[in-house]
This record gives sequence, C-alpha cells and structure tokens, in this order.
Amino acid sequence: MSISGQLGDPPPTPVDIKAELRRAVGTLHDPQPSKMQSMTSDLSIDEELILHSVGWEPIELVCGVSLYSVPMGVWNWGQGEITSASAAYARAFEGAIDRIHRECAKAGGHGVVGVQVDRSIHRHHIDVTLLGTAVRPVGAKQVDAAHVFVSDLSARDFTLLHVSGWQPLGLAVGASFVYAPRRSIGVALQQKSQNVELTNFTEAMYAARESAMERMQSSAITMGGTGVVEVKVTEGPMDFARHAVGFAAWGTAVRLVAENHRPLKPSMVVPLDDPMTGFEATALRGN
Repeated sequence: MSISGQLGDPPPTPVDIKAELRRAVGTLHDPQPSKMQSMTSDLSIDEELILHSVGWEPIELVCGVSLYSVPMGVWNWGQGEITSASAAYARAFEGAIDRIHRECAKAGGHGVVGVQVDRSIHRHHIDVTLLGTAVRPVGAKQVDAAHVFVSDLSARDFTLLHVSGWQPLGLAVGASFVYAPRRSIGVALQQKSQNVELTNFTEAMYAARESAMERMQSSAITMGGTGVVEVKVTEGPMDFARHAVGFAAWGTAVRLVAENHRPLKPSMVVPLDDPMTGFEATALRGN
C-alpha cells in the first residue's frame, strides 16, 4: 500500500460502498440515453468505410423469412411445368422480401445491401431466408417500406453503382419447375447401355430456364428497372424428384437516375512495401 499524499494533508474521504452500489443499481432502472447509436452489420471494415465515403452509413442487420407450402403429390409424374411448385417459390420470395422491407424501414434504413439468399426446396414446402445490412444516407429521415430497396450487391458494388449514377431497385426473381418426360421402357433399356444425350432432361431444363429468366425480367420491369445485375442461378433435379428439374434466377434490378452514366476513373495503386526476397545468383543455374 503506497502513500500518495504529503504529510499534513487531510485524510481522503472514505468511499461509501453501499451508496455507490445503490446508485449503480438505480441506473439500471433509469438508464441515461447514449450519445452513440448502436450498429450491427455483416459488412467488412473496408465496406463500411467505402459507404461512408459516399455519404451512406450502415444501421442494422435485418432479415426476412418465408416458408410456403407445396401441395401433396405435385412432384409425381406428369407433363409440362409444375405450376404449384413454381408459384410456391415465387410467393416464398415475395414474403421474405416484404418482411425484410419492413424490418429495414423500422430500423430507419433506405435500403438493404449485401443480401445473402438462402433458399431450400423440400417435398412439401419451400423456404427462403434473406439477410443483409440496412443502410441510409447519413442523417436522412425515415422512409416507409414501399420506398426501401433490397439488393444482393456488396457495399463496394453498391458504391460503384451509386457513383456511376445508377440506383438499385430491388430483388428480381424468377423460377420454374418442369417435369422431364417419361421415357418408354424400350428407350430406357437402350440408353442404359449407350453414351447418349438424355433429351427429355435437356428439353425440360431449357423450358425451365426460359420461363425463369422471363419471370425475372418481368419482375425487374415491374419495378421500373432497365437491367438486372449480379444474377445468380441454381438448376438441376431435386433429390426427392429425380424426374423433375428446376431453374431459379435472382439478381438486383437497377435503373439510371442521373442524366447520363458517369464513367469511373480508376487510379492505379502500386504497393511499395513488398518484402524483398534474397537468393543466391548461382541458384538460377541450378547449382
């Protein structure tokens, strides 16, 4: 124990431990408002700094989830498109998008960037989960859910789009599930011993792709978009329905809001701190 005061100084006032404890407990019931607003984000530090460089800020991690049922028996053998499954996929996406819109608006955001899309197809239901970071212009006022955009663009890509005079509008989605026509017993036995194209699956995949891409484009046009970027696709048969194929596509619908596209002028950056590697000159000759 050290003596911090000088001789002759008055003794320090003893601390009332009970009073301090009562004061600390009292603050739990009546907390003081914090000057710093809390923020949760799945963005990297670089992405957050890039957002701030164009006058935007991350606010909160938001989520949208929807599960939509598929009627029993729709995966059985048939012909053409499995309309019930295609409709269930579209409605599951609509429900998830609607909920993440509302969460973003409630948090005070103007849009959601970096949306991660998790979707799974089961025999009796289709579920879609959207997770992203709500963002807004620094100091902007709150808007309603109808004016919120949802984008699977990264914060970096959103910044490039914003600087170029373009605006993300929302997620455009399209999906289609199609039966692969049943082969006759003779054709199945013949193809079993040959290396040939399974035209029934090829034609079903093309049909599913055409319908899905058309629906995604229609979704973008409905939002007023002139294009779709960062398109991601999934395709192929399902484990529980090998005789059917599915094709799904989604991306961010965009629109030019500036008078003209503003071309970017990238600058070349050459790092000057590369580590130097020492070696023997004779090593070049293999000695």
